[in-house]
Amino acid sequence: MPINILMPALSPTMEKGNLAKWLKREGDKVKTGDILAEIETDKATMEYEAVDDGVLAKIVVPEGTADVPVNQLIAVLASEGEDPKAAAAGAASPSPQRGEGGARSAPGEGA
Repeated sequence: MPINILMPALSPTMEKGNLAKWLKREGDKVKTGDILAEIETDKATMEYEAVDDGVLAKIVVPEGTADVPVNQLIAVLASEGEDPKAAAAGAASPSPQRGEGGARSAPGEGA
């Protein structure tokens, strides 16, 4: 089963962060504790560690992307023994566009 990697909250008040750099590439094997990426907050740049073993199947948010909301899907990890292509395809479909329009409303909606 694919493992969704979400933008972490690196501080209690963090709402968005910048995905500064990916240190792993699609297809790379990942072990728990490996550094996956560097995340910038308004105060610091921090390393983001893997919490599961597997293969980095898909990078959803490219490095250099600014203002990525906390809990947004940033990558997909294929579990050990799982086909990375299948994991990437299966996890890429849940709601790639829904998450982007959360605060937007159609004209005429609301009060």
